[in-house]
Amino acid sequence: MSTFANEKTIRIAAALLLNAAGQTLLVRKRGTTAFMQPGGKIEAHELPVHALARELEEELGLAIDPAQATFLGQFSAPAANEPGFVVQAQIFQLTIAAEVTPAAEIEEVIWIDPATDAGLLLAPLTRDLILPFYRHSLTAIA
Repeated sequence: MSTFANEKTIRIAAALLLNAAGQTLLVRKRGTTAFMQPGGKIEAHELPVHALARELEEELGLAIDPAQATFLGQFSAPAANEPGFVVQAQIFQLTIAAEVTPAAEIEEVIWIDPATDAGLLLAPLTRDLILPFYRHSLTAIA
């Protein structure tokens, strides 16, 4: 298999996790400063929704039913923690009632009002694409 010099794409599955109050969960990995959607890399021959379920279990102790995840679309943005790379994210929306606990490489979790950035440093994917997409979906319904 050949690798091209410009092939610097990281394929991930990530969640727009919401609670009953309409807040969204963001995570910060150990040793980093930007908050982002929970999720992670998609393994070879793994469906994106199954990668998401695996990552949420590993990073937050959260068991989800993949059938409950609504696919929102594919989004691409500069990677927050890998300079020169682009993340290509399959984004799923889930509403949860369970408590989450940071585990694995996750150092901090925070629930925010998705209408704001809560004064946090956000990953480009979250700041420029996912939160604006979600805000637009809220105004389209209203």
